[in-house]
Amino acid sequence: MFSCSPACKIEVPERLTVSHEALVRTGLADRCVSVPVREATDAEILLAHSEEYLEAVKKTPYMSLEDLMELTRQYGDVYFHPNIYHCAKLAAGAALQLVDSVMTGKVRNGMALVRPPGHHSMRSAANGFCVFNNVAIAARYAKQKYGVRRVLIVDWDIHHGQGVQYCFEDDPSVLYFSWHRYEHQKFWPHLRNSDYDIVGKEKGAGFNINVPWNKVGMENGDYLSVFCHVLLPVAYEFCPDLVLVCAGFDSAIGDPEGEMCATPDVFAHLTHLLMNLAGGKLCAVLEGGYNLTSLAQSVCQTVQTLLGDPVPRPASLNSPCISALESLQCVRSAHKAYWSSDLPTSTISTKRIKLREGEETTEKGGEEEKDAEEKVWPEPPKRVTPPVCAALVLPDDVACPEGCERFSFSEDLDPLLLFWGVLFFKCGCSDTSGFVQAVFGLLLPLGYEYDPSLVVLVRMPDSGVSDSLWQQLTGLLQSFALGHTLVLLQEEEKALVGLTASSLLGNPAPSLKQLQAPLTEDVEAIERLRHRLQADWKLLQTTGE
Repeated sequence: MFSCSPACKIEVPERLTVSHEALVRTGLADRCVSVPVREATDAEILLAHSEEYLEAVKKTPYMSLEDLMELTRQYGDVYFHPNIYHCAKLAAGAALQLVDSVMTGKVRNGMALVRPPGHHSMRSAANGFCVFNNVAIAARYAKQKYGVRRVLIVDWDIHHGQGVQYCFEDDPSVLYFSWHRYEHQKFWPHLRNSDYDIVGKEKGAGFNINVPWNKVGMENGDYLSVFCHVLLPVAYEFCPDLVLVCAGFDSAIGDPEGEMCATPDVFAHLTHLLMNLAGGKLCAVLEGGYNLTSLAQSVCQTVQTLLGDPVPRPASLNSPCISALESLQCVRSAHKAYWSSDLPTSTISTKRIKLREGEETTEKGGEEEKDAEEKVWPEPPKRVTPPVCAALVLPDDVACPEGCERFSFSEDLDPLLLFWGVLFFKCGCSDTSGFVQAVFGLLLPLGYEYDPSLVVLVRMPDSGVSDSLWQQLTGLLQSFALGHTLVLLQEEEKALVGLTASSLLGNPAPSLKQLQAPLTEDVEAIERLRHRLQADWKLLQTTGE
């Protein structure tokens, strides 16, 4: 680890130590495979950086303090130390080691706890505490070494990862999604290129998705709404072979940079919703996060979800605020031309609400509050790994899948069926694309807002739902009810027992392949139903007033 200049008060070594200590204290570290770290090679760093920049950074171990300060002034918003080159090579190398482990099947997924972070670093410049762009290097490495055709990069850090955007803005093989505090360009890095209508260039047009947060105080409902109505529909249509997460936790409550109100447990849900993409191949790489308490909690929530434990019940789900809905509407409109997903038919060219110079607002998401460091939030709920993940009641002539516990028809199963509410949803869409859009646009938002204690899944032989779609649905619905799911299959569906059990055990569902445009009648039916229900179910909203 390197020690920053005293001028740097937040990007400190304790960010890693408290995160690792929390993983050890909770027993999560013992359940993980430890991947050895190595330095990234020059050739690997040059996948995302210029040779001139690399040579400049190479000189830092031999520079005087005055020279290091001069180099810092040259780039801005970064702090150099004689050991930073070594640490930056280790950070990039750790991300590559994780990619190797996931792509070769050594592990299913993983998280790299690294510093310095990377997503602000550009081809020829350090920026925003970042020296080498760890995730950009990892994406190009995966494409080069493993022939990965499509990479999804999800950046939930509270700052815009402009370095990643610039690296892939003309590349249709990489879909980059970022939400970030923006406040109409008043928040760092103050870039016009961070707004919603910057969608990529040339062949990469449509493959760059920016969701600007124009107020502080965004909550769990705002985050989940953007995932359901923007990211997931496009991500499933894109069909990545690998998912990389710029896992910055300055978007969590209490962070002095983000000033947001999303609680650490929301990252369990964000992680879970990504885990069925790319056959489960997901690599999260630490970026920001400067409140040491919420950082450690958020890291634990993310890692525990990657380990397959049931996600907690969604907490504090309020309606998306007007500012969030406005950004959501703008993003969907800007990308309608590039994706066949269920995006709006209306078009808008600019934001309805603009903050005038010096204007104050009291709307939720912009209200004056105590300093972010003074916020208090409950400890995330303890998540228990159940001794039996999946129990099956099967006829005698059907074998019990490995990893499941078998019950006979005569056993008393009443304790398994205690619940307060049941989620019931029936979809009449004609094809896979329409069904997927209904899941993201209707079912998931309804499920999150209703918060059932049990999910009942029924599949009839003539449902028209493919096996892979059924597995995807089963996996996604583990977001609710602490994973308590009751699946009812007809006797004619015996062949589906193994596939269903696999999903209930947390195994990733097979890819749905790249989806075609949903049928017009399905899109219209989904929209009619959404408009009819959204007055009572606020997470269905996709537009501002």
